Amino acid sequence: MKTAQLIEQIPNLNTFKKYGRVTRVVGLMIESQGPESSIGDVCKIHVQTSKNGPQVILAEVVGFKDEIVILMPYSSLKEISIGCLVEGTGIPLEVKVGPELIGKVLDALGNPFDGQSLPKGLTSVQTEKEPPNPLNRPPIDEQLEVGVKAIDGMLTVGSGQRVGIFAGSGVGKSTLLGMIARNTKADINVIALVGERGREVREFIERDLGPEGLSRSVVVAATSDQPALMRIKAAFTATAIAEYFRDHGKNVMLMMDSVTRVAMAQREVGLAIGEPPATRGYTPSVFAILPSLLERSGTNIHGTITAFYTVLVDGDDMNEPIADAVRGILDGHIVLDRNLANKGQYPAINVLKSVSRLMNHIAEPEHVKAASRLRELYYTYSKSEDLINIGAYKRGTSKDIDEAIHYEPLITSFLKQGFKDKVSIEQTVQEIKTLSNGGAK
Repeated sequence: MKTAQLIEQIPNLNTFKKYGRVTRVVGLMIESQGPESSIGDVCKIHVQTSKNGPQVILAEVVGFKDEIVILMPYSSLKEISIGCLVEGTGIPLEVKVGPELIGKVLDALGNPFDGQSLPKGLTSVQTEKEPPNPLNRPPIDEQLEVGVKAIDGMLTVGSGQRVGIFAGSGVGKSTLLGMIARNTKADINVIALVGERGREVREFIERDLGPEGLSRSVVVAATSDQPALMRIKAAFTATAIAEYFRDHGKNVMLMMDSVTRVAMAQREVGLAIGEPPATRGYTPSVFAILPSLLERSGTNIHGTITAFYTVLVDGDDMNEPIADAVRGILDGHIVLDRNLANKGQYPAINVLKSVSRLMNHIAEPEHVKAASRLRELYYTYSKSEDLINIGAYKRGTSKDIDEAIHYEPLITSFLKQGFKDKVSIEQTVQEIKTLSNGGAK
C-alpha cells in the first residue's frame, strides 16, 4: 500500500481499546462487566498466573444479560479469576487461508496441530459468512466422480451437491470418507473432524486418508475433550477454508464428520446461556445453526463445494431430530446399514434407503434406467428375503422373484468394494449397464 493511501486511512483508525472485567464464572460461561461488543466478537482475557506468567485466553461473546457480557472461552477456564481484564477486539473470529495450507492439519482456530508457524502470504477470512445468494447459484449439471461404485453407480453425485451420510457408530463412516477423499476427482479436499476421539484423528489421517489423500487435503480437527465452542468453530473454519478455494475457481470436496457432534456442542452452549430445551433436549439455536452452516456449501459463480456430512444416528434411528432436520436441508442421503456391515458388505450402503435427488438430472438416461432396474430387482429380493431364507418360497411361483434371486448375488458383488480399490465412473457405468442387461449372467 502506498504512503498516500496509508495517510488517507488515518482518520478511520480506532485508537481506543475497549476493556471490561470478569465478574463471575458459572459453569462454562464467563460473565464480564464490559467491554462494549457484539454477538460473535472475539475478546482477549488477560490472565496473571504465578506459574506461567501473563497469558491471553481467547473467548467469544455468546450472549448478554442486562449489562453483563456472557463469554465462552476457546480453551480451559482454569486460569480465569475474578477481576481479569477483558479486552474487546471488535471483530469475529478470523482464520488465515491459502494454497499453502494443503497437506496440513489445523485446529478449530486455524493453527497447525504440530505447533509449527503458519506459512506466510495467507489471507484472513471470517469463519462465519452468509450463504451465497440463491440466484447466484448455477444449476448442478455435471457428475463428480468419487471412486465408490455404490455411489457413482446407484447414487450419482453432482459437482456442488450436498449429501448426508447417515449411520450408527462403528458402521464405516470414516472409512467411506477416506475412500472418497483418496479417489475423488475434486481439486482439493477440506475435511472437518468434529468431536472425534483423540486417537482417531491420527488413525484417520494415516490409515483412512493416507499420504495420497493428505497431499491434496486440508484437515481441521477438534477432539471430544475440547470445549464445545471449539467443536462448533471447527465446522465453521473448515467451511470458510472450502469457501476460499471455491471463490478461487476450485471444485472442492468438503467432508464433515460429524454434523451431529456440531449440534450437540451447540446444545451445550445454548443450555449454558439459558436457552430452554426443545426437541429431545436440543435447543432452538441448534435448528437455526444447521441451515446457516449447511447452506454455505454448494455452487456459486466461481466454483463448487461438493459436501458430504456424516450424521451419527442415535440407536440407528433415522428419524431422530438432527437426522430429520439435516435430511430436509441436503440434496440427498446415503444410509449405512449395520445389518449389511454385519454380513461383511463394505461399504455398507443400503441403496434402497438412500437417494440422490439430482441423479436423474445429471446422469445419462441409460445409466439412470440401468440403476433403476437393479434397484427394483434388489427391492423385490429384500421384500421376499425372509420367505426365501426359511425355504417357504418355491421357484417358479413368481417370475419377478425368480429373477431377483438370480440377480441378488451379482448386485451384492457389484456394491462391494475393497478399501483401497479405485474404480473410475466410466468402469462403474459400463458394469452397471452390462449387469442390468443380463450380460453378467
